[in-house]
Amino acid sequence: MARKLRWTDVADIAIELEEARPDADVVNLRFTDLWRWVQELPDFADDPQKSNEKILEAIQMAWLDERS
Repeated sequence: MARKLRWTDVADIAIELEEARPDADVVNLRFTDLWRWVQELPDFADDPQKSNEKILEAIQMAWLDERS
């Protein structure tokens, strides 16, 4: 069974987002979209209320790193 992702799995989430949404504009992305997209990942299983702006920003930065 695959390990379930949590909000703190920033790097793993970034990898999965890059695979799921390779055409996304990561630089100009809205956190509301990012929040929803993370929850739509098949391996994600954490409480939606445990996210915050700091976590979403970390995911966005990791996603940018993953892309480059």
